[in-house]
Amino acid sequence: MFRNFRFFVFSRTSLDFREVRFLRTKIVTSGFLASVGILGVVLLLNHFSQDILGLGYDRMSMLATENRLLKEQIHDLHDKMGLVEKSLEKLSVRGNELRLKANLSSIDSDTREASVGGATMAAANAFITGDAGRILQDAEGLIQKLTREVKLQRSSYEEIEKQCTFNKQYFTHMPAIKPMAGHYSINGFGMRIHPVLQVYRMHEGVDIINDDGTKIYAAGDGVVRFAGRTQGGYGVVIEVSHGYGYSTLYAHLSKVLVQPGRTVKRGELIGLSGRSGLVSGPHLHYEVRKNGVRQNPVDFFFDDVNAARYRVLLAEAK
Repeated sequence: MFRNFRFFVFSRTSLDFREVRFLRTKIVTSGFLASVGILGVVLLLNHFSQDILGLGYDRMSMLATENRLLKEQIHDLHDKMGLVEKSLEKLSVRGNELRLKANLSSIDSDTREASVGGATMAAANAFITGDAGRILQDAEGLIQKLTREVKLQRSSYEEIEKQCTFNKQYFTHMPAIKPMAGHYSINGFGMRIHPVLQVYRMHEGVDIINDDGTKIYAAGDGVVRFAGRTQGGYGVVIEVSHGYGYSTLYAHLSKVLVQPGRTVKRGELIGLSGRSGLVSGPHLHYEVRKNGVRQNPVDFFFDDVNAARYRVLLAEAK
């Protein structure tokens, strides 16, 4: 019924009615333009009224801004972690120095690389794509590497601490001082002509020469294993077990000042020198053994360390 509908307007110039052509097109176009205009006004008013209609455009803009700021923060975090990584590298160098000082082997680069590895891509955020996903995965990969490096360093320093505790005990038990003042020959250990028997035989210690009654001190912390006269040529003897495979023997004494089973400290007075046993004159025959094997005692001497003074310094330090 509307197909034959026509609209006429009066023309003042021709003083007659004229038909309006393309009426539907003009109505639709006018309606569309009006709708666009109204929608623009509504959106503008909605924007200034803080999205009162709940359309979410401001929220999207806010999220975009937050996303940009988060990217910048992750970039900054990644740079800071890079500085931490360099610090850990310096710490690993220092750690190796401490390991060597503690008598531990250093951690070589191959071992460190096997333990730490590189910065691997994290699969937890694989669904995040684009630049944000790459930045986040790089950051998480570096965090994983730093975590493994910290774990390695912590394990290394725990090992160093444990070794230092062991060394502290070990070094106090090691026979590390000259047990008696006096003269000795640096070539006294080894094969030689026995001064009394005049036969060529092994001399398993070193002779420190001094007058009868010269004080003899324990060369290291330990327990007295034997103290008294023997049936051999050593005469009166004291033997101290220091642990860690070490033991010392003090022979040709004139007097014993400790009993078997007694715990002694380095620098503690244990006896007096003499000429008991098969000797040609007053001296101390001193032996050092490591796992039952005789060692050259001279290798353990520090002539500038006075045993008596050493005990005084230890007492003052406590």
